[in-house]
Amino acid sequence: MRRFTKANAVHPAYQAMAEVGRAQRTIFLARFLRDRDLQREINEGLNVVESWNRANAVIFFGKGGDIATNRRDEQELSVLCLRILQAALVYVNTLMVQDVLADQTWTDRLTAEDRRGLTPLFWAHVYGEVRLDMGRRLPLHGAVPAAPPEAR
Repeated sequence: MRRFTKANAVHPAYQAMAEVGRAQRTIFLARFLRDRDLQREINEGLNVVESWNRANAVIFFGKGGDIATNRRDEQELSVLCLRILQAALVYVNTLMVQDVLADQTWTDRLTAEDRRGLTPLFWAHVYGEVRLDMGRRLPLHGAVPAAPPEAR
């Protein structure tokens, strides 16, 4: 695109691509304004993203969740570590929800609407500093026990 906008002269191909982009945005906006299902779908997606962003503020480490370096490799490492934390949080939450659902009392109480509302994106149980004890397992019944070290 830079090639088309050199020397303050706008290339006709660049102008054409910009017009196509404007037309596509206008078509999408018209569709969005008339289609309630599309509005709901987009709103639900935005809610998931906002929920993740709130969770990231809770679980991310260092300087209030900001990436504290300008070095690209360290930024990438920070983001990858955050993704691992997110995946671990969702995994543990899923196991906890499975444990609750395995209890017949809860199975009988939950309606179809309740089940649709279940999500592993919660973090109210995450607070303060978490120290991992790799010699001890979380007491989750849904977790598959690891093979003993001698069996590996």
